[in-house]
Amino acid sequence: MPELPEVESVRLGLQAHLRGAKIIRALQLHPRALSRESIAPLQAIEECRITSVNRRGKFLWFVLDKKPMVLVAHLGMSGQFRIEEVGQARHPHCRARFRVKRGKQEFHLSFHDQRTFGWLRVDEMSKGIPSSISHIARDPFDEKFDRKAVIQNLKAKRTEIKRALLDQSVMSGVGNIYADEALWQARIHPRKLAEKLSENEIASLLTSVARVMKRALKAGGTSFDDLYTNVNGESGYFENSLEVYGREDEECSRCGHLIKRIKFTNRSSHFCPQCQPRR
Repeated sequence: MPELPEVESVRLGLQAHLRGAKIIRALQLHPRALSRESIAPLQAIEECRITSVNRRGKFLWFVLDKKPMVLVAHLGMSGQFRIEEVGQARHPHCRARFRVKRGKQEFHLSFHDQRTFGWLRVDEMSKGIPSSISHIARDPFDEKFDRKAVIQNLKAKRTEIKRALLDQSVMSGVGNIYADEALWQARIHPRKLAEKLSENEIASLLTSVARVMKRALKAGGTSFDDLYTNVNGESGYFENSLEVYGREDEECSRCGHLIKRIKFTNRSSHFCPQCQPRR
């Protein structure tokens, strides 16, 4: 699933192409493309102008000039937005398509989703954020991110630190890949209890989270296959810089010990037993 760096890469591309563009036509092409919680069909945003594209954690939303209406998007496992020329053949996994006009130029914004876990939703703004994602916490890239409060909230969790990192109501944007990478950077075992960590250890972990995601964003995110690309169809290349994720039985670049993988709920955790002792 795309995490914060991948979603932010998509947002930046969408913002560059769509800010100020007018939605001429909106088509839903798959029954699951539109969330059942949507307050209106996609056609309701026709004739709206996109004023900006915003993000919180892994969620995107298109701010429209028809306030308080917005279009929210979640990429799920394989969702992609593509900018396409008018007349370009429709992709077989295209689930929704928008014809937009910016200045004298017209083009399509297509939402592709091979696995159909992503969705779009017409929603309303509430206190500066779409009401449907008001439960999602701020992420480390948010200018109002409260680092001290997050440290306290993580320390209060009576669960494994990796599970706490993945809790989007505490801090959003972190998924399996960057949780593993940040824990390796901070030398913390993924199964260590959050409440057993010191505030300094958690602060170091948050620094590692921000650092690794900034590096990933600079690389355009992580692409293991063609299920994640930016709006131009380009893959990210941070996969080449991963230290532990997906590197089971390879040597740790820090100590030479073999990277291990353990089951973590319905996921896997990758870590170095030497650098990240559980004690």
